[in-house]
Formats: sequence, structure tokens, C-alpha cells
Amino acid sequence: MLKLSNAVELADWELEITQIRAQGAGGQNVNKVASAVHLRFDILNSSLPPFYKERLMSLNDQRISKEGVIIIKAQSFRTLELNKEDALERLKELIQEAVKPQKARRPTKPTRSSQRKRVDRKTKKGKTKALRGKVQV
Repeated sequence: MLKLSNAVELADWELEITQIRAQGAGGQNVNKVASAVHLRFDILNSSLPPFYKERLMSLNDQRISKEGVIIIKAQSFRTLELNKEDALERLKELIQEAVKPQKARRPTKPTRSSQRKRVDRKTKKGKTKALRGKVQV
């Protein structure tokens, strides 16, 4: 059971966790121990509220397929248990980040003083460059 908030939880049957061999360096042990974890979570066939599903499906994340399946690969740790916890934590963070209310952007204008300073800097820079010309003798 993965608890996302006070009202929302994911049951174990919704998460498909498989063991795989980790990639990369690690010596002989990496070739014989399946300590990495592949976590698959189907958004559309889950018990998440519709609001959660909509927000997750609208995310532009490479871990979410077009069919609505989140695939997370965890292989940072040497043990299967730690990799499982890492994958579950990353899934939880992804879902919570998707449903977090986004702050509305208020359009702003640069202040009059900042505009004046910018123009003054440009004028000064232009004068400096004008002095770099050939010297008349």
C-alpha cells in the first residue's frame, strides 16, 4: 500500500514490480544478481481519482507512455529492497508533483528606474567601444 495523501492510496495490485539485472559497472556481482527494479503503474486502470489521472496524463514526462503507463527503473542501490523503496518514492513524488496546484503567473513590467539604468549602461558601453577606433595623429 502506497499512501499519497490522507484520502488517496494505491493498492499493491496496482503496482507491477519486477526484478531485473542492473546495468553498468559493478564487477562480477552485477552479472549474477537481479537487484534492479522495474516499476510499472497503469494510470488509466488505477483507483486514482479522475483529477489525479487527468493531471498525470497531461504531464510531458518521458517516464509516462502514450498508453498511460508510468515506468520507473531503480538501480541506484546494491540491494533489491532499497531499489524497491527508491522506485516507490519516485512514483509518489511524481504523482504528488503532478497534482500540486500551480501558482498563477502575474505579468509584470520592468520598473522605470531599471529601464533607465539599462539604457545608461548601453550608452556607456557604446561610448567605450567608440574610443577603440584607430588613433588619429
